Amino acid sequence: MLSDALCKKIFYLETLAIFLGVPSLLWASENAAAQLDLTRSAVGYIAVAIFVAAYALVMAEEFTHLRKSKPVILAAGIIWVLVAMVYPGSDPHAVEQALRHNILEYAELMLFLLVAMTYINAMEERLVFESLRAWLVRKGFTYRQLFWITGVLAFFISPVADNLTTALLMCAVVLAVGADNPRFVSLACINIVVAANAGGAFSPFGDITTLMVWQKGIVDFFTFFLLFVPSAANFLVPAGIMHFAVPQVSPTPSDEIVEMRRGAPIVMLLFFLTICTAVSFHNFLHLPPMLGMMTGLAYLQFFGYYLKVTHNKYAAPGTWSEDKAQERLGDVAPFDIFQKISRAEWDTLLFFYGVVLCVGGLGFLGYLAVASQVMYIQWGPTFANTMVGVLSAIVDNIPVMFAVLTMNPDMSQGQWLLVTLTAGVGGSLLSIGSAAGVALMGQARGKYTFFSHLKWTPAIALGYAASILVHIWINSSLF
Repeated sequence: MLSDALCKKIFYLETLAIFLGVPSLLWASENAAAQLDLTRSAVGYIAVAIFVAAYALVMAEEFTHLRKSKPVILAAGIIWVLVAMVYPGSDPHAVEQALRHNILEYAELMLFLLVAMTYINAMEERLVFESLRAWLVRKGFTYRQLFWITGVLAFFISPVADNLTTALLMCAVVLAVGADNPRFVSLACINIVVAANAGGAFSPFGDITTLMVWQKGIVDFFTFFLLFVPSAANFLVPAGIMHFAVPQVSPTPSDEIVEMRRGAPIVMLLFFLTICTAVSFHNFLHLPPMLGMMTGLAYLQFFGYYLKVTHNKYAAPGTWSEDKAQERLGDVAPFDIFQKISRAEWDTLLFFYGVVLCVGGLGFLGYLAVASQVMYIQWGPTFANTMVGVLSAIVDNIPVMFAVLTMNPDMSQGQWLLVTLTAGVGGSLLSIGSAAGVALMGQARGKYTFFSHLKWTPAIALGYAASILVHIWINSSLF
Protein backbone atom coordinates (compact mmCIF):
# COMPACT_ATOMS: atom_id res chain seq x y z
CA MET A 1 0.00 0.00 0.00
CA LEU A 2 1.24 3.49 -0.83
CA SER A 3 1.41 6.00 1.99
CA ASP A 4 -1.08 8.88 2.04
CA ALA A 5 1.72 11.41 1.49
CA LEU A 6 3.01 9.55 -1.59
CA CYS A 7 -0.51 9.20 -3.00
CA LYS A 8 -1.04 12.93 -2.60
CA LYS A 9 2.24 13.70 -4.40
CA ILE A 10 1.26 11.49 -7.33
CA PHE A 11 -2.19 13.08 -7.46
CA TYR A 12 -0.75 16.60 -7.49
CA LEU A 13 1.75 15.71 -10.22
CA GLU A 14 -0.92 14.13 -12.40
CA THR A 15 -3.19 17.14 -11.85
CA LEU A 16 -0.37 19.51 -12.85
CA ALA A 17 0.35 17.45 -15.96
CA ILE A 18 -3.32 17.53 -16.99
CA PHE A 19 -3.50 21.29 -16.34
CA LEU A 20 -0.42 21.93 -18.49
CA GLY A 21 -1.86 19.84 -21.29
CA VAL A 22 0.66 16.99 -21.40
CA PRO A 23 -0.79 14.75 -24.11
CA SER A 24 0.69 11.52 -22.88
CA LEU A 25 2.43 10.61 -19.64
CA LEU A 26 3.40 6.99 -19.92
CA TRP A 27 4.29 5.85 -16.43
CA ALA A 28 6.32 2.73 -17.09
CA SER A 29 7.94 0.29 -14.69
CA GLU A 30 10.40 1.46 -12.06
CA ASN A 31 13.40 0.88 -14.34
CA ALA A 32 11.92 2.44 -17.46
CA ALA A 33 12.22 6.11 -18.28
CA ALA A 34 9.06 8.05 -18.99
CA GLN A 35 8.43 8.96 -22.60
CA LEU A 36 7.17 12.50 -22.91
CA ASP A 37 6.02 14.62 -25.82
CA LEU A 38 5.26 18.20 -24.85
CA THR A 39 5.11 19.76 -28.31
CA ARG A 40 1.31 20.08 -28.18
CA SER A 41 0.99 20.89 -24.51
CA ALA A 42 0.39 24.17 -22.75
CA VAL A 43 3.89 24.12 -21.27
CA GLY A 44 5.34 23.58 -24.73
CA TYR A 45 3.41 26.50 -26.17
CA ILE A 46 4.41 28.68 -23.23
CA ALA A 47 8.10 27.79 -23.73
CA VAL A 48 7.93 28.62 -27.43
CA ALA A 49 6.16 31.90 -26.69
CA ILE A 50 8.82 32.83 -24.15
CA PHE A 51 11.62 32.10 -26.62
CA VAL A 52 9.91 34.07 -29.42
CA ALA A 53 9.36 37.04 -27.10
CA ALA A 54 12.97 36.94 -25.94
CA TYR A 55 14.24 36.80 -29.50
CA ALA A 56 11.97 39.65 -30.54
CA LEU A 57 13.78 41.77 -27.93
CA VAL A 58 17.13 40.56 -29.33
CA MET A 59 16.17 41.65 -32.84
CA ALA A 60 15.00 45.04 -31.51
CA GLU A 61 18.30 45.71 -29.73
CA GLU A 62 19.20 48.53 -32.11
CA PHE A 63 16.05 50.44 -31.09
CA THR A 64 15.63 49.45 -27.43
CA HIS A 65 19.37 49.44 -26.55
CA LEU A 66 18.66 46.40 -24.36
CA ARG A 67 21.67 44.08 -24.48
CA LYS A 68 20.78 40.92 -26.39
CA SER A 69 22.07 38.59 -23.66
CA LYS A 70 19.51 39.72 -21.06
CA PRO A 71 16.24 38.40 -22.55
CA VAL A 72 17.67 35.03 -23.66
CA ILE A 73 19.30 34.34 -20.27
CA LEU A 74 15.97 34.98 -18.55
CA ALA A 75 14.11 32.88 -21.12
CA ALA A 76 16.56 29.98 -20.67
CA GLY A 77 15.97 29.89 -16.91
CA ILE A 78 12.16 29.98 -17.26
CA ILE A 79 12.08 27.29 -19.98
CA TRP A 80 14.14 24.82 -17.94
CA VAL A 81 12.03 25.50 -14.82
CA LEU A 82 8.92 24.64 -16.85
CA VAL A 83 10.57 21.45 -18.10
CA ALA A 84 11.57 20.40 -14.58
CA MET A 85 8.05 21.04 -13.25
CA VAL A 86 6.31 18.64 -15.64
CA TYR A 87 8.84 15.91 -16.27
CA PRO A 88 7.74 12.56 -14.77
CA GLY A 89 9.22 11.55 -11.45
CA SER A 90 10.23 8.09 -12.68
CA ASP A 91 13.48 9.61 -13.98
CA PRO A 92 14.19 12.61 -11.74
CA HIS A 93 17.75 13.09 -13.03
CA ALA A 94 16.88 13.21 -16.74
CA VAL A 95 16.31 16.98 -16.78
CA GLU A 96 19.48 17.60 -14.77
CA GLN A 97 21.56 15.42 -17.12
CA ALA A 98 20.15 17.11 -20.21
CA LEU A 99 20.85 20.55 -18.76
CA ARG A 100 24.40 19.59 -17.76
CA HIS A 101 25.01 18.32 -21.29
CA ASN A 102 23.98 21.70 -22.73
CA ILE A 103 26.11 23.57 -20.21
CA LEU A 104 29.14 21.43 -21.10
CA GLU A 105 28.70 22.22 -24.80
CA TYR A 106 28.44 25.90 -24.00
CA ALA A 107 31.47 25.86 -21.68
CA GLU A 108 33.71 24.35 -24.35
CA LEU A 109 32.72 26.95 -26.93
CA MET A 110 32.80 29.83 -24.45
CA LEU A 111 36.35 29.08 -23.30
CA PHE A 112 37.49 28.68 -26.91
CA LEU A 113 35.96 32.01 -27.92
CA LEU A 114 37.24 33.74 -24.78
CA VAL A 115 40.84 32.90 -25.72
CA ALA A 116 40.36 34.02 -29.33
CA MET A 117 38.78 37.31 -28.20
CA THR A 118 41.61 37.88 -25.71
CA TYR A 119 44.22 37.52 -28.44
CA ILE A 120 42.27 39.86 -30.74
CA ASN A 121 42.06 42.44 -27.94
CA ALA A 122 45.77 42.08 -27.23
CA MET A 123 46.62 42.67 -30.91
CA GLU A 124 44.27 45.64 -30.98
CA GLU A 125 45.95 47.13 -27.88
CA ARG A 126 49.38 46.57 -29.48
CA LEU A 127 48.08 48.66 -32.45
CA VAL A 128 48.33 45.84 -35.00
CA PHE A 129 45.04 46.77 -36.66
CA GLU A 130 45.59 50.53 -36.36
CA SER A 131 48.94 50.14 -38.08
CA LEU A 132 47.33 48.28 -40.98
CA ARG A 133 44.58 50.92 -41.24
CA ALA A 134 47.06 53.82 -41.32
CA TRP A 135 49.14 52.06 -43.99
CA LEU A 136 46.12 51.60 -46.24
CA VAL A 137 44.98 55.20 -45.78
CA ARG A 138 48.29 56.79 -46.73
CA LYS A 139 48.87 54.69 -49.89
CA GLY A 140 46.63 56.93 -52.03
CA PHE A 141 44.44 54.21 -53.61
CA THR A 142 41.37 55.12 -55.71
CA TYR A 143 37.90 54.40 -54.38
CA ARG A 144 37.57 51.35 -56.63
CA GLN A 145 40.95 50.03 -55.53
CA LEU A 146 39.99 50.52 -51.88
CA PHE A 147 36.66 48.81 -52.54
CA TRP A 148 38.49 45.67 -53.67
CA ILE A 149 41.40 45.90 -51.22
CA THR A 150 39.16 46.20 -48.15
CA GLY A 151 36.92 43.41 -49.47
CA VAL A 152 39.79 41.02 -50.17
CA LEU A 153 41.44 41.79 -46.83
CA ALA A 154 38.12 41.21 -45.04
CA PHE A 155 37.77 37.88 -46.84
CA PHE A 156 41.23 36.68 -45.79
CA ILE A 157 41.45 38.20 -42.29
CA SER A 158 38.06 36.95 -41.04
CA PRO A 159 39.06 33.24 -41.17
CA VAL A 160 41.59 34.00 -38.40
CA ALA A 161 40.05 36.96 -36.62
CA ASP A 162 36.30 36.99 -36.17
CA ASN A 163 34.18 38.61 -38.87
CA LEU A 164 33.01 41.39 -36.53
CA THR A 165 36.54 42.63 -35.72
CA THR A 166 37.52 42.34 -39.38
CA ALA A 167 34.51 44.33 -40.57
CA LEU A 168 35.08 47.10 -38.01
CA LEU A 169 38.75 47.39 -39.04
CA MET A 170 38.00 47.64 -42.75
CA CYS A 171 35.13 50.06 -42.14
CA ALA A 172 37.52 52.32 -40.22
CA VAL A 173 39.71 52.43 -43.35
CA VAL A 174 36.72 53.25 -45.56
CA LEU A 175 35.53 56.06 -43.27
CA ALA A 176 39.03 57.50 -42.99
CA VAL A 177 39.41 57.96 -46.73
CA GLY A 178 35.83 58.27 -47.97
CA ALA A 179 33.92 60.17 -45.31
CA ASP A 180 33.02 62.83 -47.90
CA ASN A 181 31.60 60.27 -50.35
CA PRO A 182 28.55 58.52 -48.82
CA ARG A 183 27.97 56.40 -51.94
CA PHE A 184 31.45 54.88 -51.70
CA VAL A 185 31.08 54.27 -47.96
CA SER A 186 27.75 52.49 -48.45
CA LEU A 187 29.00 50.23 -51.25
CA ALA A 188 32.27 49.48 -49.48
CA CYS A 189 30.46 48.56 -46.24
CA ILE A 190 28.14 46.18 -48.07
CA ASN A 191 31.15 44.59 -49.72
CA ILE A 192 32.97 44.28 -46.40
CA VAL A 193 30.00 42.60 -44.69
CA VAL A 194 29.63 40.07 -47.52
CA ALA A 195 33.39 39.42 -47.67
CA ALA A 196 33.82 39.04 -43.90
CA ASN A 197 30.91 36.59 -43.64
CA ALA A 198 32.10 34.64 -46.67
CA GLY A 199 35.67 34.46 -45.40
CA GLY A 200 34.51 33.18 -42.02
CA ALA A 201 32.57 30.33 -43.63
CA PHE A 202 35.56 28.29 -44.83
CA SER A 203 37.52 28.29 -41.56
CA PRO A 204 36.75 26.66 -38.20
CA PHE A 205 37.86 29.92 -36.56
CA GLY A 206 35.99 32.28 -38.85
CA ASP A 207 32.55 32.12 -37.25
CA ILE A 208 30.87 30.67 -34.18
CA THR A 209 28.80 28.37 -36.41
CA THR A 210 31.85 26.80 -38.07
CA LEU A 211 33.47 26.47 -34.65
CA MET A 212 30.43 24.60 -33.34
CA VAL A 213 30.50 22.16 -36.26
CA TRP A 214 34.24 21.54 -35.82
CA GLN A 215 34.08 21.06 -32.06
CA LYS A 216 31.25 18.57 -32.52
CA GLY A 217 33.64 16.48 -34.63
CA ILE A 218 31.23 16.43 -37.58
CA VAL A 219 33.66 18.05 -40.05
CA ASP A 220 37.44 17.66 -39.90
CA PHE A 221 39.57 20.81 -39.55
CA PHE A 222 41.08 20.70 -43.04
CA THR A 223 37.78 19.65 -44.68
CA PHE A 224 36.41 23.14 -44.02
CA PHE A 225 38.80 24.53 -46.61
CA LEU A 226 36.82 22.74 -49.33
CA LEU A 227 34.43 25.66 -48.89
CA PHE A 228 37.06 28.19 -50.00
CA VAL A 229 35.94 28.35 -53.63
CA PRO A 230 32.18 28.48 -52.83
CA SER A 231 32.88 31.21 -50.26
CA ALA A 232 34.93 33.13 -52.82
CA ALA A 233 32.01 32.90 -55.27
CA ASN A 234 29.70 34.28 -52.59
CA PHE A 235 31.99 37.31 -52.22
CA LEU A 236 33.05 37.87 -55.83
CA VAL A 237 29.66 37.74 -57.57
CA PRO A 238 28.06 40.70 -55.73
CA ALA A 239 31.40 42.54 -55.58
CA GLY A 240 31.72 42.25 -59.36
CA ILE A 241 28.22 43.66 -59.82
CA MET A 242 28.77 46.55 -57.38
CA HIS A 243 32.18 47.36 -58.89
CA PHE A 244 30.66 49.49 -61.64
CA ALA A 245 28.72 51.61 -59.15
CA VAL A 246 31.84 52.60 -57.18
CA PRO A 247 33.17 56.10 -58.04
CA GLN A 248 36.40 56.02 -60.03
CA VAL A 249 38.11 58.93 -58.26
CA SER A 250 40.98 59.26 -55.81
CA PRO A 251 40.53 60.58 -52.27
CA THR A 252 43.09 62.87 -50.66
CA PRO A 253 45.83 60.65 -49.17
CA SER A 254 46.86 60.95 -45.54
CA ASP A 255 50.37 60.98 -44.10
CA GLU A 256 49.32 59.31 -40.82
CA ILE A 257 51.83 56.75 -39.49
CA VAL A 258 51.00 54.34 -36.66
CA GLU A 259 53.73 52.03 -35.41
CA MET A 260 52.89 48.83 -33.58
CA ARG A 261 53.71 48.69 -29.88
CA ARG A 262 56.41 46.56 -28.30
CA GLY A 263 55.75 42.84 -28.59
CA ALA A 264 53.06 43.06 -31.29
CA PRO A 265 54.78 40.59 -33.70
CA ILE A 266 55.27 38.14 -30.82
CA VAL A 267 51.58 38.35 -29.91
CA MET A 268 50.65 37.54 -33.53
CA LEU A 269 53.07 34.61 -33.53
CA LEU A 270 51.66 33.30 -30.25
CA PHE A 271 48.14 33.48 -31.66
CA PHE A 272 49.25 31.36 -34.63
CA LEU A 273 50.91 28.86 -32.26
CA THR A 274 47.74 28.76 -30.17
CA ILE A 275 45.69 27.84 -33.23
CA CYS A 276 48.23 25.14 -34.10
CA THR A 277 48.01 23.81 -30.54
CA ALA A 278 44.21 23.63 -30.65
CA VAL A 279 44.22 21.84 -34.01
CA SER A 280 46.93 19.39 -32.89
CA PHE A 281 45.14 18.56 -29.63
CA HIS A 282 41.94 17.83 -31.54
CA ASN A 283 43.36 15.98 -34.55
CA PHE A 284 46.15 13.93 -32.98
CA LEU A 285 45.19 13.54 -29.32
CA HIS A 286 41.38 13.63 -29.75
CA LEU A 287 41.09 16.25 -27.03
CA PRO A 288 38.62 19.17 -27.15
CA PRO A 289 40.05 22.15 -29.11
CA MET A 290 39.16 24.28 -26.10
CA LEU A 291 42.02 22.66 -24.15
CA GLY A 292 44.50 23.68 -26.83
CA MET A 293 43.19 27.25 -26.83
CA MET A 294 43.40 27.51 -23.05
CA THR A 295 46.97 26.19 -23.23
CA GLY A 296 47.66 28.88 -25.82
CA LEU A 297 46.26 31.48 -23.45
CA ALA A 298 49.08 30.56 -21.10
CA TYR A 299 51.55 31.50 -23.87
CA LEU A 300 50.12 35.03 -23.88
CA GLN A 301 50.01 35.15 -20.08
CA PHE A 302 53.73 34.38 -19.79
CA PHE A 303 54.59 36.86 -22.54
CA GLY A 304 52.38 39.44 -20.83
CA TYR A 305 54.36 38.81 -17.64
CA TYR A 306 57.59 39.51 -19.55
CA LEU A 307 56.16 42.78 -20.92
CA LYS A 308 55.09 43.75 -17.42
CA VAL A 309 58.41 43.06 -15.65
CA THR A 310 60.35 44.86 -18.40
CA HIS A 311 57.99 47.82 -18.31
CA ASN A 312 60.25 50.04 -16.19
CA LYS A 313 63.27 49.35 -18.39
CA TYR A 314 61.56 50.74 -21.52
CA ALA A 315 59.61 53.49 -19.80
CA ALA A 316 62.59 54.83 -17.83
CA PRO A 317 63.35 58.56 -18.24
CA GLY A 318 65.94 59.20 -20.93
CA THR A 319 65.32 55.85 -22.68
CA TRP A 320 62.38 57.05 -24.74
CA SER A 321 60.43 60.27 -24.79
CA GLU A 322 56.98 59.98 -23.20
CA ASP A 323 55.28 60.51 -26.57
CA LYS A 324 57.43 57.83 -28.20
CA ALA A 325 56.76 55.41 -25.38
CA GLN A 326 53.03 55.96 -25.75
CA GLU A 327 53.12 55.59 -29.53
CA ARG A 328 55.52 52.68 -30.02
CA LEU A 329 55.99 50.79 -26.79
CA GLY A 330 52.68 51.07 -25.03
CA ASP A 331 54.62 51.05 -21.79
CA VAL A 332 53.08 54.14 -20.24
CA ALA A 333 50.91 51.50 -18.51
CA PRO A 334 52.13 47.90 -18.03
CA PHE A 335 50.62 45.11 -20.11
CA ASP A 336 47.82 43.41 -18.15
CA ILE A 337 46.49 40.11 -19.55
CA PHE A 338 43.38 40.19 -17.37
CA GLN A 339 42.47 43.58 -18.77
CA LYS A 340 42.44 41.99 -22.23
CA ILE A 341 40.22 39.17 -20.95
CA SER A 342 37.82 41.65 -19.37
CA ARG A 343 37.42 43.39 -22.75
CA ALA A 344 36.08 40.24 -24.40
CA GLU A 345 32.60 40.47 -25.92
CA TRP A 346 30.85 39.30 -22.76
CA ASP A 347 27.43 40.24 -24.08
CA THR A 348 28.01 37.89 -27.02
CA LEU A 349 29.32 35.10 -24.79
CA LEU A 350 26.36 35.38 -22.41
CA PHE A 351 23.95 35.63 -25.35
CA PHE A 352 25.42 32.37 -26.60
CA TYR A 353 24.75 30.82 -23.16
CA GLY A 354 21.09 31.85 -23.31
CA VAL A 355 20.66 30.60 -26.86
CA VAL A 356 22.24 27.20 -26.16
CA LEU A 357 20.03 26.61 -23.12
CA CYS A 358 16.86 27.92 -24.79
CA VAL A 359 17.32 25.73 -27.85
CA GLY A 360 18.35 22.81 -25.66
CA GLY A 361 15.18 23.21 -23.59
CA LEU A 362 12.96 23.34 -26.67
CA GLY A 363 14.75 20.28 -27.99
CA PHE A 364 14.09 18.45 -24.73
CA LEU A 365 10.39 19.28 -25.12
CA GLY A 366 10.45 17.63 -28.57
CA TYR A 367 10.29 20.59 -30.94
CA LEU A 368 13.62 19.95 -32.64
CA ALA A 369 12.58 16.38 -33.44
CA VAL A 370 9.47 17.75 -35.16
CA ALA A 371 11.53 20.39 -37.03
CA SER A 372 14.05 17.74 -38.12
CA GLN A 373 11.24 15.54 -39.44
CA VAL A 374 9.77 18.37 -41.50
CA MET A 375 13.03 19.84 -42.79
CA TYR A 376 15.26 16.86 -43.45
CA ILE A 377 12.68 14.16 -44.24
CA GLN A 378 9.84 16.04 -45.93
CA TRP A 379 11.79 18.89 -47.54
CA GLY A 380 15.04 17.07 -48.17
CA PRO A 381 18.50 18.10 -46.91
CA THR A 382 19.54 20.34 -49.81
CA PHE A 383 16.44 22.54 -49.67
CA ALA A 384 16.45 22.49 -45.86
CA ASN A 385 20.08 23.58 -45.65
CA THR A 386 19.47 26.32 -48.21
CA MET A 387 16.58 27.62 -46.12
CA VAL A 388 18.81 27.59 -43.02
CA GLY A 389 20.89 30.30 -44.68
CA VAL A 390 17.81 32.37 -45.58
CA LEU A 391 16.54 32.04 -42.01
CA SER A 392 19.91 33.17 -40.64
CA ALA A 393 19.43 36.50 -42.45
CA ILE A 394 16.45 37.16 -40.17
CA VAL A 395 17.39 35.24 -37.03
CA ASP A 396 20.96 35.07 -35.72
CA ASN A 397 22.84 32.11 -37.19
CA ILE A 398 23.96 30.88 -33.73
CA PRO A 399 20.57 29.48 -32.59
CA VAL A 400 19.84 28.23 -36.10
CA MET A 401 23.06 26.24 -36.31
CA PHE A 402 22.83 25.00 -32.73
CA ALA A 403 19.31 23.75 -33.51
CA VAL A 404 20.59 21.85 -36.55
CA LEU A 405 23.42 20.33 -34.51
CA THR A 406 20.97 19.33 -31.79
CA MET A 407 18.68 17.72 -34.39
CA ASN A 408 21.77 15.91 -35.73
CA PRO A 409 20.09 14.77 -38.97
CA ASP A 410 21.64 11.88 -40.86
CA MET A 411 23.43 13.79 -43.63
CA SER A 412 26.43 13.31 -45.87
CA GLN A 413 29.64 15.28 -45.35
CA GLY A 414 28.72 17.43 -48.34
CA GLN A 415 25.41 18.40 -46.75
CA TRP A 416 27.08 19.30 -43.45
CA LEU A 417 29.46 21.53 -45.37
CA LEU A 418 26.48 23.03 -47.20
CA VAL A 419 24.66 23.97 -43.99
CA THR A 420 27.91 25.37 -42.58
CA LEU A 421 28.30 27.51 -45.71
CA THR A 422 24.71 28.75 -45.82
CA ALA A 423 24.54 29.55 -42.11
CA GLY A 424 27.76 31.54 -42.45
CA VAL A 425 26.98 33.55 -45.59
CA GLY A 426 23.18 33.74 -45.41
CA GLY A 427 23.38 36.59 -42.91
CA SER A 428 24.77 38.83 -45.65
CA LEU A 429 21.37 38.98 -47.36
CA LEU A 430 20.24 41.66 -44.90
CA SER A 431 22.24 44.21 -42.92
CA ILE A 432 20.68 42.89 -39.70
CA GLY A 433 21.55 39.29 -40.57
CA SER A 434 25.02 39.28 -39.05
CA ALA A 435 26.97 40.93 -36.25
CA ALA A 436 29.22 42.55 -38.86
CA GLY A 437 26.28 44.25 -40.60
CA VAL A 438 24.71 45.51 -37.37
CA ALA A 439 28.05 46.88 -36.15
CA LEU A 440 28.76 48.71 -39.40
CA MET A 441 25.32 50.34 -39.40
CA GLY A 442 26.39 51.93 -36.13
CA GLN A 443 29.94 52.75 -37.20
CA ALA A 444 28.90 54.29 -40.55
CA ARG A 445 25.61 55.70 -39.29
CA GLY A 446 23.66 57.54 -41.97
CA LYS A 447 25.86 56.23 -44.80
CA TYR A 448 25.41 52.47 -44.49
CA THR A 449 21.78 51.66 -43.60
CA PHE A 450 19.31 48.80 -43.74
CA PHE A 451 17.77 50.12 -46.96
CA SER A 452 21.07 50.92 -48.68
CA HIS A 453 22.01 47.26 -48.08
CA LEU A 454 18.55 46.03 -49.14
CA LYS A 455 18.99 47.76 -52.49
CA TRP A 456 21.81 45.33 -53.31
CA THR A 457 20.19 42.23 -51.79
CA PRO A 458 19.38 40.78 -55.27
CA ALA A 459 23.09 40.88 -56.16
CA ILE A 460 24.00 39.32 -52.81
CA ALA A 461 21.33 36.64 -53.37
CA LEU A 462 22.96 35.80 -56.70
CA GLY A 463 26.24 35.28 -54.84
CA TYR A 464 24.43 33.14 -52.27
CA ALA A 465 22.94 30.94 -55.00
CA ALA A 466 26.29 30.79 -56.82
CA SER A 467 28.10 29.61 -53.68
CA ILE A 468 25.60 26.76 -53.20
CA LEU A 469 25.82 25.66 -56.85
CA VAL A 470 29.62 25.84 -56.86
CA HIS A 471 29.80 23.75 -53.68
CA ILE A 472 27.45 21.10 -55.07
CA TRP A 473 29.51 21.02 -58.27
CA ILE A 474 33.10 20.93 -57.02
CA ASN A 475 32.37 18.84 -53.90
CA SER A 476 29.90 16.48 -55.55
CA SER A 477 31.86 13.43 -54.35
CA LEU A 478 30.94 14.29 -50.74
CA PHE A 479 27.17 14.18 -51.32
